Amino acid sequence: MMNIKVFFFLAGISALVSFSAFAGEYHVFVNGSDDAVGSAGHPFKTISEAARVARAGDTITVHAGTYRERVDPLFGGSSHLNRILYRSAEGEKVVIKGSEVVKGWKKVRNEVWKLTLDNAFFGDYNPYREIIAADWFRDFGRDHHTGEVYLNGKSLYEIDSLEKVIDPLPLKGAQDQEGSLYQWYCESDSKTTTIWANFHGSDPNKELVEINVRPAVFFPKNTGIDYITVSGFTMSQAATTWAPPTSEQTGLIGPNWSKGWIIENNTISHSKCTGISLGKDRSTGQNYSSVYKKKSGHISQLEVVFRAIRNGWSKENVGSHIVRNNSISDCEQTGICGDMGAIFSQIHGNHIYDIYVKRQWGGFEMGGIKLHAPIDVSIKNNCIHNTFKGMWIDWQAQGIRISGNLMYDNSWMDIHLEVSHGPHIVDNNCFLSDLNLWNLAVGSAYINNLFAGQICEGGESERFTPYHYPHSTKVAGVHTLQSGDDRFINNIFIKTPAPPYDIFEKANRWKRKEGTMDYGLGMYDLHPAEQPESDFPIWEMSKVKLPVKAENNLYLNGAIAAKNGVNELVDKNADTDIRIEEKQDGIYLILKLSEDFPGMESKTINSFDLGEAMVPGVIFDNPDGHPVMFNRDFFQKSREENLNSVGPFRDLGSGERSFKVWEK
Repeated sequence: MMNIKVFFFLAGISALVSFSAFAGEYHVFVNGSDDAVGSAGHPFKTISEAARVARAGDTITVHAGTYRERVDPLFGGSSHLNRILYRSAEGEKVVIKGSEVVKGWKKVRNEVWKLTLDNAFFGDYNPYREIIAADWFRDFGRDHHTGEVYLNGKSLYEIDSLEKVIDPLPLKGAQDQEGSLYQWYCESDSKTTTIWANFHGSDPNKELVEINVRPAVFFPKNTGIDYITVSGFTMSQAATTWAPPTSEQTGLIGPNWSKGWIIENNTISHSKCTGISLGKDRSTGQNYSSVYKKKSGHISQLEVVFRAIRNGWSKENVGSHIVRNNSISDCEQTGICGDMGAIFSQIHGNHIYDIYVKRQWGGFEMGGIKLHAPIDVSIKNNCIHNTFKGMWIDWQAQGIRISGNLMYDNSWMDIHLEVSHGPHIVDNNCFLSDLNLWNLAVGSAYINNLFAGQICEGGESERFTPYHYPHSTKVAGVHTLQSGDDRFINNIFIKTPAPPYDIFEKANRWKRKEGTMDYGLGMYDLHPAEQPESDFPIWEMSKVKLPVKAENNLYLNGAIAAKNGVNELVDKNADTDIRIEEKQDGIYLILKLSEDFPGMESKTINSFDLGEAMVPGVIFDNPDGHPVMFNRDFFQKSREENLNSVGPFRDLGSGERSFKVWEK
């Protein structure tokens, strides 16, 4: 009689052989034909045709060239081991665009040219008739379209009148003042669309001029298209719309409320709003607050959560994505966004930059990464700079771990934690912008971080937000934010000269009252009677009500220690200098400590040192329920008990040190 272990082993081998026997590889080439069979010798012409025929286990290999299409996968895989793989051919550059090249421009006046197109050119989606309007969006008093105009790959700026295009002025909010003089304007009726653009000396009929025509580049129209891998493409120029947490969230690329996608090694740029969306679908609500104007956005979002639960929102049905090693830039809302659809996902090793740099609108969703309900999400080893908010982690951020990230030159702040109850783990990060942390959440553990900017702390007395059972989407209750219940252990705080606000920030940033933020942890010690009056009474700044633990932290250049901290070291005489240098081979952090720097060793800690997040009553553990061991530094070097420095780097000594913190 056959041994039962041998039987199952042979059965497994047989299953793998069966998968291999039925798995196929389809090829796509720009000079192919969609009437071909898709073989290497007879390739398809479009990726969409390959997507029509591919099934679980198949591979779609796309060869060099530019493909102008929206890839709408009709089928997905059946598991992580039996997925559909879309990949660029090895060593070949494959570009997928949501735009089309346009010719036939006619000169009107000065450097302004005009193009009129029949609306049939756009098919069933005309971005020059689609007005951006949704919950949490601020239009600044004018219309914005999802369309865009590009000159040699660089996007122009939409403006609201032809007169302004003819005599352009630099736009107040734009980072690139000279670039903002390249402007366009459109008018559209039921038959035609006309675009006027100021190309400043360039002939648009001789240069590469493209316009957005598709709402996405790689995004299924249907939900539940699971287990797809998208690897190695350059994707750009999508007419995406605003993606708030209370509507369908479309990105240039995304799984559309599916499970188990891998988005890796891609270059993603020039989405009108969002680059990668891991967000919610349309069925749970579509901008009810702004459309019906009966309920606040807060209530509408609560309703979205409970509709999603009724519709099967769970680990079994959605999330568990891997987004890794992508370059994401030039998106005017977010690099990565998602409400509820990102649960149990990994966002690792991405370079996210130049997000929300035109600044022609406002709202409450802009950032390098903006996630709602990121339950058990890992955000690790990303480099995020020149964004509005580096990370904005909002609502139901339970079990999230933010580890080993490099963040600098983010115009408002590096990380904003909002109306969540924990547990959140924030460890081994380098926070280097003017404002490092806006902490409007409770139940956080900050371990071995470098804070070289200010910290702002606050509470929230009116919005009730959900918390969950451990490692689950099931709601255990709702609660307001009292502020506190935080742990700061083994961190470095450095007071650095704050740069002046830029024009946009000075006009639009909420005023920071003295006492609501500081370098270090001094703001946690203010008694309620000492609090400055808040500009926003709903968001009660610095009225700490729950206990805060500060232990074994180092304070330099005048950063303020917590009064009740344990084993805290304040080096008032430290002449510390810190800066970022961008070089050809990578990004370097230069840290100069005084020659007589005393140093400070840290103890190695784990989950058991952190207790429970008070509101949900949940411990700080890994998604699999095992304890977290904080025994690695920023570079994944092993930490040993009492033999390593505080902060993200295990080895920290006096004098000047150069750390290569990002590899190009």
